[in-house]
Amino acid sequence: MAIDIQNKKIELIQWLSTLEDAAIIDKIMALRDDERNDWWNKISEEEQESIETGIRDADQGKLNSHTQVRKNYEKWL
Repeated sequence: MAIDIQNKKIELIQWLSTLEDAAIIDKIMALRDDERNDWWNKISEEEQESIETGIRDADQGKLNSHTQVRKNYEKWL
């Protein structure tokens, strides 16, 4: 598996070294920059609060089984 990743990296480096299309290079740079940013900072405060509430609920054992959730929402599934 590690060798496969290394081969892919080498292939990409070789391709990038011959690339002349500035638009593609800009897209790759944007992808790299995007990967450096934490997704948490990209979601709204409402979404962050909702996730934190869910984590607190889970930590306190306030959970519903998958079966119970399906039963509650089966008319929409």
